[in-house]
Amino acid sequence: MLETIDLSMINWARAQFALTAIYHWLFVPLTLGLAVVMGIMETLYVTSGNEFWKRTAKFWMKLFGINFAIGVATGLILEFQFGTNWSNYSWFVGDIFGAPLAIEGILAFFMEATFVAVMFFGWNKVSKKFHLASTWLTGLGATISAWWILVANSWMQYPVGMEFNPETMRNEMVDFMAVAFSPVAVTKFLHTVLSSWIVGAAFVIGVSAWYLIRKREKEFALASMRVAASVGLFAALVTAATGDKSAYQVAQVQPMKLAVMEALYEGGTHEPLTVVGTLKIPEMLSLLATHDTEGYVPGINNILNGGYRLPDGTTALSADEKIKRGKEAIAALADFRKAKASGDETAAETALQTLDENMPYFGYGYIKDTKALVPHVGMMFWAFRVMVGLGMYFIAFFFLILFLSWKKRLERVNWLHHVALWTIPLAYIASHAGWLVAEVGRQPWTIQDMLPVNAAVSKLDAGSVQTTFFIFLVMFTVLLIAEIGIMVKTIRKGVE
Repeated sequence: MLETIDLSMINWARAQFALTAIYHWLFVPLTLGLAVVMGIMETLYVTSGNEFWKRTAKFWMKLFGINFAIGVATGLILEFQFGTNWSNYSWFVGDIFGAPLAIEGILAFFMEATFVAVMFFGWNKVSKKFHLASTWLTGLGATISAWWILVANSWMQYPVGMEFNPETMRNEMVDFMAVAFSPVAVTKFLHTVLSSWIVGAAFVIGVSAWYLIRKREKEFALASMRVAASVGLFAALVTAATGDKSAYQVAQVQPMKLAVMEALYEGGTHEPLTVVGTLKIPEMLSLLATHDTEGYVPGINNILNGGYRLPDGTTALSADEKIKRGKEAIAALADFRKAKASGDETAAETALQTLDENMPYFGYGYIKDTKALVPHVGMMFWAFRVMVGLGMYFIAFFFLILFLSWKKRLERVNWLHHVALWTIPLAYIASHAGWLVAEVGRQPWTIQDMLPVNAAVSKLDAGSVQTTFFIFLVMFTVLLIAEIGIMVKTIRKGVE
């Protein structure tokens, strides 16, 4: 099943998936964020009967619709790549990974597709309350879609609820609830979706600020900024809280990710959290990672060399020992299948016992160099700081917008309008920095400790993947330019 693959093929497959994911994530957070903002605005229309809120909601719905359509196109291509470029991965864990994606497609996507039509075309055809329900259900469908996709992604970070079947050479699901509601999945869902609300809120505030700069649509702009800042401040605070929870989980199940986030080579107790350079917060890293200021946090070298005490009381194995046991597991699997084919049940039972003992290290058997177990330290270190730093900025930014709105001074603070406009790209930078931390920090694994990328990729010609990479690059760029152009035209036209 897992053959030797050309290194260039692995790199091009990774590059193509990264390209598609980066473009796709330009659209998803805005969809999730705008869904909440426009839902609140339509709720205000239905409860107050004020036509102003109807016009305001319809304007943001137009931008939602433009963004939603492009996001669907990139998302479909992303999912197809699991079958085309990562067929070994799909074979090895398809029974588990495919389940949440199938539910996402059958339930959430069709839910979105059904109610989005009512939302856009049903204003004068259904009752106010039914239309309001359709608007919220469209947003709920997008959120449920995000839930199942994040369940699948979280399982790659923290594989649970499955057993390896040596007869089929596949991992098979044995506990759906463990997969669907793992603590990592719940935390990742809250952190990701709430951070997407920040993107939507920053977008609404930035566009509204543009109207204030142009001295247009003042009532619409100020009202939109109040609603968006309320959503944004709530989302920023919850995102910070779930970020703390996520850091603790990463320390437990992906210690190497935490070590490279901090560029921590030699760990210890009472570890400080590095802000930048020599600026450190005493004992904060130990507190985040273990909920104890005296807690031990392993560094990169500690994880590679092993020998330190794990939370369960056992001693950490070195990377070399894990690779050795992984190779024993692979050899035992081959022996088991050979014995089964020849009808030697005794040999099969012996091989199966060896496989079971070493299965936790199966993926390490495909690692050729322990250096490959260390993600890119510089990228991770700075991406984490960009994410956290901008997260703190957004808390202050949304609070300031609400404060000035409450004081009825928001319209007169001209410098803040320009800051708000440039805050839109900052929201996207923060969002993508978060995904860099999550995904680059997992490397070299497609599934943590179970399947590295060099064993997950399809056996294809690198040239074909390279060709489609550039086709996708051109196509996605054209779609992005088209979306921005249509949005700018809609914004310039203003509220009808």
